[in-house]
Order: sequence, then C-alpha cells, then structure tokens
Amino acid sequence: MKCVVLDDYQGVALSNADWSGLDVTVLREHLDDPAEALAEAECAVIMRERTPFTAELFGKLPELRLLITSGMRNASIDLQAAKDHGVTVCGTGSAKTPPTELTWALILGLARHIAVENAAFHDGGPWQSTVGIDLAGATLGLVGFGNLGKAVGRVGKAFGMDVVAWSQNLTEDRTAAEGVRIASSLHDLLEQSDFASIHLVLGDRTRGLVDAKALSAMKPTAFLVNTSRAAIVDRNALLDVLRDNRIAGAGLDVFDTEPLPLNDELRALPNVLATPHLGYVTQTNYRTYFQEAVEDIHAFIQGTPLRELTHSQ
Repeated sequence: MKCVVLDDYQGVALSNADWSGLDVTVLREHLDDPAEALAEAECAVIMRERTPFTAELFGKLPELRLLITSGMRNASIDLQAAKDHGVTVCGTGSAKTPPTELTWALILGLARHIAVENAAFHDGGPWQSTVGIDLAGATLGLVGFGNLGKAVGRVGKAFGMDVVAWSQNLTEDRTAAEGVRIASSLHDLLEQSDFASIHLVLGDRTRGLVDAKALSAMKPTAFLVNTSRAAIVDRNALLDVLRDNRIAGAGLDVFDTEPLPLNDELRALPNVLATPHLGYVTQTNYRTYFQEAVEDIHAFIQGTPLRELTHSQ
C-alpha cells in the first residue's frame, strides 16, 4: 500500500513505528496544496490539523482509500466528503497530559519572564532585568473545565492559586468536587483572573467566544493563555489589547494559520510568549500516533478498520 506521511516536521515518523511491508514516503515540509504529492497515495497519514482535508482536496485524490489522523478528533477533515469519495478515516490514541504540561510552561514562562531572562543570559545582557509574578495567591481562571481544564486547575491549586472556572454548561457541583469556584459568566471569570487559560473544543458556540468585549474585562496586569484552538479568541481583538498593553501579555500555542507567516504581527509583539503548536508534541504521544497509524493501515488492509471516524463525530 502506497502511504504518504505529511508534515513530519521533526523527521521522526519512521523511527517511532515499524513500517515494514508498506511503501512509505515521508514529507517534512508543510505543503499548502498536497494534491500533487498525494497523487498516487492510497493512504495518507496526517498529524493533527496541520493539513486540512477538504472536499476539494478529496476530489483531486482518486487513489486515496485511507486517511489516518493522529488523535480521534480532527476538525480540519471534511468527514462527509471523505465518505462521499469512498475514503475511510481512522484515528489514534492521544494522551491528555502533554497539553496540560505545556500550558504550565507558558504560564510559568510569562510569570517569571523566562524568555527575556534567557535571551539576556545568552546574549550578554543585564544580569536580572525583570521582577517575577507570584502564582501563590493569584487567581487562575479556566475557560472550560473538561479533563484538560481540571488537570490545569489541580496544578494551579498545588501552586496555591485561587482557581475559578466557567463554561457554557458548567455546574457548581462539578467545580466544587475539585475545590474550584464557579464564575457566573465569561466576563466575570476574565475580570477576576490574573491568568486566564482556555480549555475548550472549537465549535459553533466557541468560535470567537473570547471577543473584544470579553478581553476588555481583563485587568491590565493579567495574562491570557491559549493552548486549545486559535479561533476561540478573536484575533483582531487580541492584537488590539496586546498592542495597547491593555493586558500584560499572552501565552500562545495555537494560531489561525500554521505555520505562522514570518511577517505576522504576533511574532513582533514583546508581550507574546509563543510556541509553534507544541501542546501534543511529546515522545509518548508521537510513539502512540505513529504506532497506531501503522496498526490502522494493517487493519484496513485486512478489511477490519480500527478507530474509524465518521461524519457523526
């Protein structure tokens, strides 16, 4: 079976699984239009949402029979179009701990000015130029309180933070069980927060949820952290508050366009601490992704697809 692995940025797909018996091509560079590279592929393996699979793209790939994505959810795949074109879509397992850990890397990086001090250390800059922010006693606001939000909240409590949460269907019994307060609204949560961290799934109700009005509720000393999906936050509104220093800064791991263009304004703002969508990028996750991708391929060849995604998911 001819398989193409897209967007293997780190060049680790082949070393993380046994691809024996498969005709595999690995592409490390991101392609805006992968149709030519996939022209003869019967199987494509994609990483998260790095390359969208639209109805238009499926229409250009008559040989494609199997599409495998890391994880069991990928909003960038048109599952109905896949079905219409006779393409089976399968997923893999994915750990929930890596995004939690990266969220805290960003929070701590912002609180203790790690990027600034590290750059000064290596470039011969001043020995100490910043004053850190205490987490103990500060308020951590969680926009979303599912598995990831809860995990981030537990770490916040370990640091001695006051943790408050909000989401559209959140109830007090769910927060009370974690020793977390519930906010009455998104505005209420953001108004209280010293650090506000987003942990929601992107959908019709959450797209653009954190808009200009919501951001205006934040204190000028507060930070916004987003390791979920960029589109949950109104990009222009975020740029406005960062430019004008109406919030202290932002920790970002997700962007509307990825890879982010070199001339994007976010790259030039000094109050942005950013990572290139690394939330899921860990050794354990990558081994799971690629090993289960190979399992998916062999199962499909045998006529018994594993971990199949359908249009109803």
